[in-house]
Amino acid sequence: MQKGDQAPDFELPDEDGVSRRLSDLAASGPVVLFFYPAAMTPGCTMESCHFRDMKAEFDAAGAQRVGISADEVEKQKRFSDKHSFDYPLLSDPDGTVATQFGVRRRFTRLSPTKRATFVIGSDLRVIEVIQSEVRMNVHADRALEVLKEYAAS
Repeated sequence: MQKGDQAPDFELPDEDGVSRRLSDLAASGPVVLFFYPAAMTPGCTMESCHFRDMKAEFDAAGAQRVGISADEVEKQKRFSDKHSFDYPLLSDPDGTVATQFGVRRRFTRLSPTKRATFVIGSDLRVIEVIQSEVRMNVHADRALEVLKEYAAS
């Protein structure tokens, strides 16, 4: 999945088991969809908390934040509750959506999903792809920059 591509419209359960469809999320504005390797790990916690802490900035940009990993619904729920996340965490245990977005690893035992963020417009067109396995804060920071540039154009 690259900038300019049409994102697949998918449906997955969130941390409460509620089915969420990408097109429904995008109906009210851009979606920042960030894939992370595993809930409750240090790097993923840092990244997810940074997205949480930037709520006001993303709200001002009219964008929704959505996390997604291969973790089961129950683990996503524990992760969300522990860190008071105010955005959905989607469960993709078989990696179907990660595969569609090109972020599924070949060797899935330790870390099934690559860390990547997709800024997606209301038309489901990919506005930007952000990839960094080790710089956790770059995902939210760059996504916000992209949203500001997108709104200005």
